[in-house]
Amino acid sequence: MEANPFPAVRPIDTPMEADDSVEPPVSFREQANRVNRDFRSQTADTSWDRATDVLDWYESYESVRAGDDPPFDWYTGGRLNACYECLDRHLDARKNRLALRWEGELGETRSYTYLDLYREVNAIAGALRDLGVETGDVVTLYMPVLPELVASMLACARLGAPHNVVFAGLSADALAARMDRADSACLITCDGYYRRGDAINQKRRADNARMALDHELHDTVVVERLGEPSLGENQHSYDSLLTEYAGATVEPIIRRTDDVLFQLYTSGTTGEPKRVTHTTGGYLAHVAVTAQDVLDITPEDTYWCTADIGWITGHSYVVYGPLALGTTTVMYEGTPDHPDPDRIWSIVERNAVDVLYTTPTAIRSFMKGDEASPDEHDLSSLRLLGTVGKPIDPSTWEWYYTHVGDEDCPVVDTWWQTETGGILVSTLPGIDVMKPGSAGPSLPGVEAAVVDSDRQELPPGERGLLAIRTPWPGMARELADASEWGRSAAGEEWMYLPGDEAVMDEDGYITLLGRVDDGLTVDGQRIGTTEIERAIVSVDGVAEAAVIGIDRPLTTAVHAYVSPTLRTDIDPLRDAVRDAVEDTFGPELTFDQIVFTPDLPKTRSGKIMRRMLVAIATGREYGDTSALRNPEIVGELERHDDSET
Repeated sequence: MEANPFPAVRPIDTPMEADDSVEPPVSFREQANRVNRDFRSQTADTSWDRATDVLDWYESYESVRAGDDPPFDWYTGGRLNACYECLDRHLDARKNRLALRWEGELGETRSYTYLDLYREVNAIAGALRDLGVETGDVVTLYMPVLPELVASMLACARLGAPHNVVFAGLSADALAARMDRADSACLITCDGYYRRGDAINQKRRADNARMALDHELHDTVVVERLGEPSLGENQHSYDSLLTEYAGATVEPIIRRTDDVLFQLYTSGTTGEPKRVTHTTGGYLAHVAVTAQDVLDITPEDTYWCTADIGWITGHSYVVYGPLALGTTTVMYEGTPDHPDPDRIWSIVERNAVDVLYTTPTAIRSFMKGDEASPDEHDLSSLRLLGTVGKPIDPSTWEWYYTHVGDEDCPVVDTWWQTETGGILVSTLPGIDVMKPGSAGPSLPGVEAAVVDSDRQELPPGERGLLAIRTPWPGMARELADASEWGRSAAGEEWMYLPGDEAVMDEDGYITLLGRVDDGLTVDGQRIGTTEIERAIVSVDGVAEAAVIGIDRPLTTAVHAYVSPTLRTDIDPLRDAVRDAVEDTFGPELTFDQIVFTPDLPKTRSGKIMRRMLVAIATGREYGDTSALRNPEIVGELERHDDSET
């Protein structure tokens, strides 16, 4: 793979110079969980052996990892139960400490202490057991961000029954396909929920999915959210079961570290979803350790990750990581900008949130206009800010750091995937300097590199493929077994290539340049769409941008979809976008179309649905659009996709 000849321009894309780096605030370092710089030099075994510090093992493990080649076996000989680690062990010291703070879209609030949550989980576990759910049975959960979803996940873990959470916004067909693949024995859903002011009939979709199944489903449990649901044969009210099984005690089933905790499907925003399987010991240790090291969570904190629990971020850093550490985790049913544009800041202020973990896409949406300004709220409780989901560009980083954190909160830009289970690349906020636009080094115990197409390591400053060269505890079973992604040829070292392009600087800081599949070849050279988008959003007046490439004979057509800030004149903005991209990449990179739009098509979790943009530009079928949160924007883009450039 050749080095990228295009210049890197600060503040647009590649890592900053050393003198542009930002030191963590002294006040933060004085209290951080990790402050010793020698911490970064730990070996993999030493780093991951800290699982003994964050979890109480029923039986201690014999070794951190057995063997240097697949299949990788983590925490060999250890025994534990994930529900016990998240609830039971906290009761002596924290039974009256809040475990969950939930806010509904209509303004309702509910709070659960660790004792409250323990009692509800035991009741639901008892009910599921009597409905015939046994250890090893898969239970599908089809709900939005509700406390009952967390309780159901933990009840499954208590029984040793893997859970299969399906994002609530997906269609009946998508639900049925995931249930069939999992051979799900039971379904827990709700009658409906609220999304951007609309009441969504969830049970109708669930019932349609049940009728479309290729296998027999034993029972369905229905949570009441909109009103008293109508129940059919083998359907049970969640609230009635809570009442019937109140006071039940279900002993947690002790699990081996490699027993399955849950399975989850990738989002399918760029193609077909695939199933990812995570096991009990390695996964739970990984998310607990990284929640402590990277997100700096302590039991005294009130912590909010804005992710939907239907995706891996919600599993790892809404549920399992924070609860394993005994902290208070905040949950919100709706989207962060509804019903009021500044809802996210109101929730931070009202709950005195200490740590906020959200997406760059969400942050950019708040940069569009003054009505969502964080400056109107008291955010002084915040101690640390985090981002996840896609690379954060320097201009967005600086806005987040300045307007939300008041230049007094470190920003951790984390890289990881559904397949990795937890964070692999990030700064350690009490130890490392921050470089806006760069995620940071790989974590202690993780060896990352940038390699060429022949898997040979590239020198600093050259773009290539991100590679993870050492295994880690939270890795999906498919990776640990080398049964799917990351398989090495005979005689080669094991290496996981996650499909991201990246560049590493002299300090080992990694800047993500976008997915390999999203890259464009312009005049014989490779450019990531993320790089182009960073150039566009660096322009004053641009809030968000998405770039796609359309293959044409002998060339690639480049389309830019640009969402401006409020009260921005489009004509000069079009010229400014062209100039910024040309200044960064040279005259070879030109746009076939620049389409200005008030919003971009996004999933309900805020991820830009790029395949929808490709479908609009090429006239292809849209495929499954059930996860689209703003379908009205599709018609707008169809009308304006022929805008002159």
